[in-house]
Amino acid sequence: MKTYLDCIPCFMAQTLRAGQVATDDEHKIKELLDEVGSKIREIPMTCTPPETGEFIYRLVREVTGVEDPYREIKKKSIREVLSLLPRLRDMVKSSEDRLLAAIRLATIGNVLDFGIQRRYDLMEEIGKMEHMQYAIFHYDSFRERLAQTDSVLFIGDNAGESVFDRLLAEELGRPVTYVVREVPVINDATREDAIESGLHEVATIVSSGSTAPGTILRLCTGEFLEMYRDSGMVISKGQGNYEGLSESDRQVFFLLRAKCPIIARDIGVNVNDFVLLDSSLSGHHP
Repeated sequence: MKTYLDCIPCFMAQTLRAGQVATDDEHKIKELLDEVGSKIREIPMTCTPPETGEFIYRLVREVTGVEDPYREIKKKSIREVLSLLPRLRDMVKSSEDRLLAAIRLATIGNVLDFGIQRRYDLMEEIGKMEHMQYAIFHYDSFRERLAQTDSVLFIGDNAGESVFDRLLAEELGRPVTYVVREVPVINDATREDAIESGLHEVATIVSSGSTAPGTILRLCTGEFLEMYRDSGMVISKGQGNYEGLSESDRQVFFLLRAKCPIIARDIGVNVNDFVLLDSSLSGHHP
């Protein structure tokens, strides 16, 4: 997905928010804002928003000296969802369609996003699961692809959300490789976060190599690129991964909640809509 003009003020808001999480030193926060503001003119509109995000969050680490500003927020989020895991598992087990229930919960988990300023009530969201409506729901295609493959590449997004992803990984019935970020960026899941979520019990955890808040293929390792190319099925969680992979030349199943109006418009849905999108069935597949 390309950068839109409306993304630019969002970049500044993300810079301010990340700076305030990392430090209470207003001089350092102002330095961050000055640095990002001075680079705005150099941002090509053809680049993806996570590519700009990579610069922003690298700068946050460099200026504040804090490697993982969202560390405690991530840990709290993971603990919160882990405490609900027995209940969530019961919801899946008691469902007439366990895979569908796990997909719904995994989509609900995408609300745990601290890259945007948004309040959420996790229990309220979970309570709505049985009545969830998707604006785009390529479930039949998802099931068909899953039946035809012997392994799944599952690209994760946020830390607390990864506990929900664990439930889906358990229901896929195939060996799963779960992909995390190379370094801490916003509250995106790293290897440490995925292990805390228990994903190592149900999947092989690998890093994509991406240091951006999304999967940017040019920043990824050769090992990941080979898996991405050769895997029989790719599931991509969240908005950042959508931004980075929406114009990829292979089939990807995007699972997310459209929390950003720009992303919603790009997909063709409304803000807060749930999406299970098979890129091969949309205009987002070259």
